[in-house]
Amino acid sequence: MPVQRFLSDLFSLEGRVAVVTGGSSGIGRAIATALARAGASVVVIARREAELAATVAELTAFGCKAAWVQADLSVRAGAREAADEAAAVFGEPDILVNSAGVNLRPPMDRLDDEVWDATMAVNLEAPFVLGRRFGPGMAERGFGRIIHVSSQQAHRAFVQSGAYGVSKGALESLARSQAEAWSSRGVTCNTLVPGFVMTPLNERIASDPEKAAALAARTMVGRNGLAEDFAGAAVFLASGASGYLTGQSIFIDGGFSVH
Repeated sequence: MPVQRFLSDLFSLEGRVAVVTGGSSGIGRAIATALARAGASVVVIARREAELAATVAELTAFGCKAAWVQADLSVRAGAREAADEAAAVFGEPDILVNSAGVNLRPPMDRLDDEVWDATMAVNLEAPFVLGRRFGPGMAERGFGRIIHVSSQQAHRAFVQSGAYGVSKGALESLARSQAEAWSSRGVTCNTLVPGFVMTPLNERIASDPEKAAALAARTMVGRNGLAEDFAGAAVFLASGASGYLTGQSIFIDGGFSVH
C-alpha cells in the first residue's frame, strides 16, 4: 500500500464535520486549522467577529471548508444557540473540540462569586452543554470525537490556580464521564493538557521574559509551547486512528509535567 494511502486511511478527516470553540485564536485556532487541512468541514465558534472572519478566511484560502458562529459561551442559552447554529452549517458534527476558555486568576482570598461563576460558565458548563447537545447524536451514528483542552492547573497548583484550576480539573472529569456514557457506541472523549503555551490567553506571563524563561527551563525540550504543537495530537484524536483511546488526559507539554 502506498504511504499516502496508508496515512490517509489512518488520519484523514474527509467527510467529517468539526465544531471548534475558541477556534479563532491560540490553541483552538491551531486545532481548527489542523482539522480543516486534514479534510474536515470546520465551524469555528468564538466571541470576536474580526478574529473569526480572519480565521475562516485563512482556512478558505487553504482550500478548506470552514464557517464561523459568533457566540457568548458564558451563558447556557448562548452555548445552546451556538450549537444549533453550528449544526445548521455543514450538518451535525462528528467532532467537537472545546478550546474556549477564560483565564481569570485573582489570589484565592480575592476570588469572588463573579470570577468563580464566569470561569465555570465558559471552562466547564459550555463544554457540558455542547457535549449534551452533540454527544447522543454522535453515539446514534456510531462515530464521534470529543476533545477538551485542559491545563496543567488541573493536576497541580501554581501561579494562582484559583477557580481556573478547579474548572480544568472538572473538565477532565467531564471527559471521563462522557467517555463512560458514549464510548461503547463509537464516541471517544479525551483531553489535551498543555504546558505553558505562548498564546494570547497567557499573555500576562509571556510578556515577562524572566517568568517565561523559568517556565521553559521546567520542560525537557527547553522551550515553551506553541499553538502549532497541538495540531498532530488533535488530528489523531479526531480520526479513526484513535478509536481505542478514550477517557484519557494527554499531556502536550514538552515534559513539563514529569520534569
